[in-house]
Amino acid sequence: MSDAYTPPDTPLSVIHEDHELLLVDKPSGLLSVPGRGEHLADCLLTRVQAAFPTALLVHRLDRDTSGIMVFALTPHAQRHLGLQFEHRRTKKTYVARVAGRLEPKTGTVDLPLIVDWPNRPRQMVDHENGKPAQTDWRVQRYGEDETRVRLMPRTGRSHQLRVHMLALGHPILGDPFYASGAVLDHPRLMLHSEELRLLHPDGGKGMTFKAKAPF
Repeated sequence: MSDAYTPPDTPLSVIHEDHELLLVDKPSGLLSVPGRGEHLADCLLTRVQAAFPTALLVHRLDRDTSGIMVFALTPHAQRHLGLQFEHRRTKKTYVARVAGRLEPKTGTVDLPLIVDWPNRPRQMVDHENGKPAQTDWRVQRYGEDETRVRLMPRTGRSHQLRVHMLALGHPILGDPFYASGAVLDHPRLMLHSEELRLLHPDGGKGMTFKAKAPF
C-alpha cells in the first residue's frame, strides 16, 4: 500500500441538506477527518465545513470506502444522531465486490474484533479479547471469480466488513490491508456505503438516503 496521500480532487457531492442534516457521498481515497500531520489535513470534514461552516462530525468511513456520510448542522442534531449510532438505531447497507463465490446467498458473520497492534490499523478476529461484531450479508449476483454482495453491519467496529469478509475466505477486492495478489489488483477498495436509514433530529421521522455505488 502506498503511503502517499493523494486525495481525489472531486467536487462535494451533496445528497440531502436541510436545517439539521447534511448527507454527502464521500469519494474513495479521501479521509473522513484529518490525519496526523499537515499532509493529511485534506479530508471530507474540512471540505464540508468550507461549504457548510456549522457542519459537525457524527461518524466516519474508512479512507478507502466511498459512500454516504451524514453531518449534523446543529449541536442538537449532532447529539441526536450520535445517540442513534451509539444505540444502533441507524441502519447502514453497503455494497461490496468480494473474491470468489460467497455461499450461501444470505448469512451472518458473528466474530469479535480487536486491533492487531503490531500491524495497526489492521484489525483481527479475537475470541478472547475482541469486541462483539456482527454483519449480515445478502448476495446480489455472482460474477467470474467474484461476488457482488450487500453487507448490513449490526455493529460499527473499525474495518468490520473488511475483516469479516476476509474471515469467510472472501476478501473485498482492492483492499490495501487485507487483500493480496490478483484480489488486490483493483483501482480501489470495492466497498461503498450505499444506504443509510436514520431518524430525523427534528421530529424523529424515519428517513432513507441512497448513493449508488460507482463500481
